[in-house]
Amino acid sequence: MNISFVNFIGTGKFGGGEKWMVSAAAQLAARGHRVTMIGKEGSRFLDYAEKNGLLSTGINRWQKATGFYLRTLARELTKQNNEILICNLNTDVRSAGLLAKMIGTPVVLARHGSLNYPKKRLRYRLSAHYILDGIITNSNKIKSIYAGYGWFDERFVKVIHNGITIPETVTPYDFTNRFPGKKIVYSAGRLSEVKGFTYLIEAAAILKKNRNDLIFVISGEGKLDAELKKQAIDAGLEESFIFSGFTADIFPALKGCDLFVLSSILEGMPNVVMEAMAMQRPVVATDVNGVRELMVDGKTGIIVPPKDPVALAAAIADIIDNPDMPAEFGNAGYERVKREFTMSAMTSNLEGYLQQKLHEKTEPKR
Repeated sequence: MNISFVNFIGTGKFGGGEKWMVSAAAQLAARGHRVTMIGKEGSRFLDYAEKNGLLSTGINRWQKATGFYLRTLARELTKQNNEILICNLNTDVRSAGLLAKMIGTPVVLARHGSLNYPKKRLRYRLSAHYILDGIITNSNKIKSIYAGYGWFDERFVKVIHNGITIPETVTPYDFTNRFPGKKIVYSAGRLSEVKGFTYLIEAAAILKKNRNDLIFVISGEGKLDAELKKQAIDAGLEESFIFSGFTADIFPALKGCDLFVLSSILEGMPNVVMEAMAMQRPVVATDVNGVRELMVDGKTGIIVPPKDPVALAAAIADIIDNPDMPAEFGNAGYERVKREFTMSAMTSNLEGYLQQKLHEKTEPKR
C-alpha cells in the first residue's frame, strides 16, 4: 500500500497523537508499505519522523492565506499518488482530506485519539460524511460516544488499541543527585487545560501540608506554562513542583521515578500511561475515556475521578506509603502491556483495517 500520514500540528507541539502516527508509520514501512509523512516544515512531528527513518515532506503552512499552501499541498498529494491518506487534525481533514478526494485518493481516514468531533458542530458532521471513509480511534469509549451521534453506521469508527515497543534497555534517570532522600512523582504532557495539571498542583499542595518527602516533576510545555508555574509558586511548591520542559524520550524519567500520575480531564487511550506501565511503574490516573481499557484499577494502579485533587492526593499517598504496592502494581502493569498492547498486534490490526478499506473502495461490487 502507498500511504501518507498528514499532521499540521504546530511546529513546537508534540504529543501522543504525533507519537502514534510516527510509530504506526514506521511499523507499516517495516512491513514493506510505502509511507510518507506530511506536516509543517520544521515541526517536531517531522523531525521525529525523520529520526525514525521515514520519508517526510514539510510545507510552510503560513502561506495558507495566499492560497499557495493549498496549491503546494495539492501538488504533493498528486505526486505521492496515495492509495490511503490518514489525517490527524480536523483542519487536516478539511484541507488535505478534501484535496485527496478531489485528486482521486481511494481512502481518506481520520485518526482521533480523543473526541475530536463535537456533536453540535455542523462542519464536523459534513466533513465526516462527505470526506472521510472512516475514523480510527483507540478506545471503545470514544467509539460508543461517536455511535450516539447517529452520523454514520457502526462500522465507520474502528477501534485499534495503541501498542508499544518496550525498549530492551533503559538507563533510569538518577533523580537522587538533585533530590536526595525524596520520592519522585512524575507526569508528562502538554501544559494545557485538558491535561489537568492544575489539579495535580492542588493535590501536591494538599500532600505538602503533612509531609515533605515528595518531589513532583512534569515533562512538557504549552500555553499554560506561566500560569501553572505561578500556581505552583503561589501554593508554596516552588522547591517541590518542578517543570522540566519538553522531553523527547521520557523512558529514563519513567524508569527512575517512584510513581507516575495522569491528571487529565480528557484523553483517548493515553500512551504515556502505557509507557509508564512498560517501565514497571505504578500509576495513578483519572477515569477518562480509555484509561479503564488500559489499566486495571487496584491491580496496575489506582483510578480516580477527574478534577478531584483530594482523591488524587489520597491515591498518591496510598501507593507511596505502601512498601509492597509500587512493585506489585508495576509488575502487573508491565505484564499487561507485554501481553495485550504490543506494537506488533497494533500494527497487524491497523494493516488489516487499511487493506480492508482499500479493498472496499477499489474492488468492483458484485
